[in-house]
Formats: sequence, C-alpha cells, structure tokens
Amino acid sequence: MQNRFPLITLLVLFSSFLFSCGNDQQAYVPRPKGFNRIDLPAQTYQKLTEKHPYTFEYSKAARIMPDTFALAQKDWIYIYYPRFKANIQLTYKDINNDPKRLQDYINDSFKLTGKHQVRASSIQAQKLVTTNALTAMIFKIEGDVPSPYQFYTTDSTKHFLRGAIYFSTATKNDSLAPVVNFIQKDMVHLLNTLQWR
Repeated sequence: MQNRFPLITLLVLFSSFLFSCGNDQQAYVPRPKGFNRIDLPAQTYQKLTEKHPYTFEYSKAARIMPDTFALAQKDWIYIYYPRFKANIQLTYKDINNDPKRLQDYINDSFKLTGKHQVRASSIQAQKLVTTNALTAMIFKIEGDVPSPYQFYTTDSTKHFLRGAIYFSTATKNDSLAPVVNFIQKDMVHLLNTLQWR
C-alpha cells in the first residue's frame, strides 16, 4: 500500500492539473477588423442651375457650394456630399484658343495626380468618350490617398474642366470604398451630361 500512495498522489495531481488547464470558455481570438456599414442613397440627379460656362447633372444627395480657397477663380465650385463629408472640387479654366495654355492645364492635371505617387499603390489613367462626344481623361488612384478619383475634360479651344474627389476624414480608402464608388458613378454621370455654354 505504501508503494501505491505516491502513485495515487501523482495521478491526482496530474489529473487536477489537466482539468484546470481546460474549461468551457473558448480561447481568446481577436476580432477581425471591421468597418461601419454605409447606407448609400439612390443615385438620382438634378441639373446645375447656377450660371457657369458649363452645365451638368449632379447627385440630389449633394449641394453646390462656391470654392472658398484664396486662389479660387470665379467658376470653381464644390459638389458637397454632407452625408459623406466629401467634395468633388471642380476647377474651370478658359483656354481662349491658346494651345500652349491648354497644354499647361493638361500638364498641371498630370502633376496634381502625380503628387499622389508617394502614397498610391497604383494610378490608372483611362480615356473616356462621353455620351455627349466629349473626351475626358480619368485617373483612378488606389491606396490611402487624399483624392482617389480625378478627371479633366476639354473642348481643346475654349473650355477646360478638372474634377477631384476629396474627403474631410482620414484617408482609409478600404472603409470608404463604397462611398468612393458611389461618387465615381456620379462623376461619370456628370461627364456624360456635361455641356459647355
């Protein structure tokens, strides 16, 4: 019996150790990162009524606001989306039939897009021919950049219009992807309904 006592004691201690290590609670597993759900409004449009050298249709979820930047010119505007705290900044330039001026504006557009190369994972440039037979250059910029979508369009003689999306929140474009896609569709609709005055 004396030989059994250390064996029984050892078995009891080992069993209690095993039972103390396992319980009914699950092991801690961190939650995967998630983002808030964003409910998007219906994409319905209205005509721009303000007097500018251009007109187009823009989202009913947005408001037209003047560009208040110190260097802003007369026909520069914001299409503001209050629900998303986002803007489409539109900058208009008159070319006055000057090919050098046109080339300068185009170069400026490429430079402004190129400034995102530091944080961009890719920049895709695509030519778009609109339903109004205008040609636009669209830039889709991926990564955590301040402006994920930009464009410019011109009639090559008189009008030049550049647009860019900007968010007033931190640029986490993975979480903003539904909003960016929503506003991209609005920008393409803007281009397809754009008319010069």
